[in-house]
Amino acid sequence: MLAKRIIPCLDIKDGKTVKGINFINFRDAGDPVELGAQYSAQGADELVFLDITASHEGRKTFVDLVKRVAANINIPFTVGGGINELSDVDRLLNAGADKVSINSAALRNPQLIEDIAKNFGSQVCVVAIDGNEENNEWICYLNGGRIPTEKRLFSWAKEAEERGAGEILFTSMTHDGIKEGYPNDALAILSETLKIPVIASGGAGKKEHFKDAFAIGKADAALAASVFHFGEIKIPELKQYLKQEGIIVR
Repeated sequence: MLAKRIIPCLDIKDGKTVKGINFINFRDAGDPVELGAQYSAQGADELVFLDITASHEGRKTFVDLVKRVAANINIPFTVGGGINELSDVDRLLNAGADKVSINSAALRNPQLIEDIAKNFGSQVCVVAIDGNEENNEWICYLNGGRIPTEKRLFSWAKEAEERGAGEILFTSMTHDGIKEGYPNDALAILSETLKIPVIASGGAGKKEHFKDAFAIGKADAALAASVFHFGEIKIPELKQYLKQEGIIVR
C-alpha cells in the first residue's frame, strides 16, 4: 500500500494566498513564498499552487511567483491556472514546477491531456475537477467554479485517465471551505473506478476528516488550505495522528 500524502494548497489571487468558502468570499491567507517554505519545512509531501482567477481573467499564471515559491521548497510542486497549451507547461516546468494542474482547459480541449502526457509524461499532468453536487449528480464546472458544463464527474475523470492524466484532483464545491469533511462517497467511487491516484480536496476541518478521506474515501492524497494557513491543524501533528489511526503516511 502506498503511503498517503498530505498536500497544502495555495490558492493565489492577485499574487496573494487567499481562501474562500464554496469558491466565493475570499480572505487573505498570507504570502505564498513564506507559506510554501513553512509547509516544506513542516513535512508536507507536496505543494499545490493554483492561480484561481487566471482562466477567468484569460491570462497566464504568474511565472515569477512560481519561481520564487519553487526556490524556497524541496518537495514536489504542482502549479495550475491559465494553462492552455504546451508552451505554458514548458514555461512552468522551467520555473520550477514538477507537475501542472489543468482544469478548464482540459474540459474545453481534452486533447491537451494527451499532448501533455505525450510530451512531458503522464506524471506531469494532474487533471483538476471542480464538481458540484446537484440533484444527486456531480456536475463539472469551468473557470474556478463559475460555469457549469455537460460533463459529469465520474465519466470525465475516467476519460481524463484514458487520455493520459497521471492524477485526478477532485474538489467538491459543495464541501469547499465549510470544514465538515470531504465528499467521501464520491471519492470512494472515483478511487474504485480509476487506476491513477485521486487527490481529495474540499471540506477539511479537523484531523478526523483526513482519516475519513483515506479510510472511507480511499483517496491517495488529501489536499487542504485554510486549516493549514490559519494554523488550525499542524502538519506534523496531523501525520502523527494518522499514524496512530493506522494510516500509512510518509
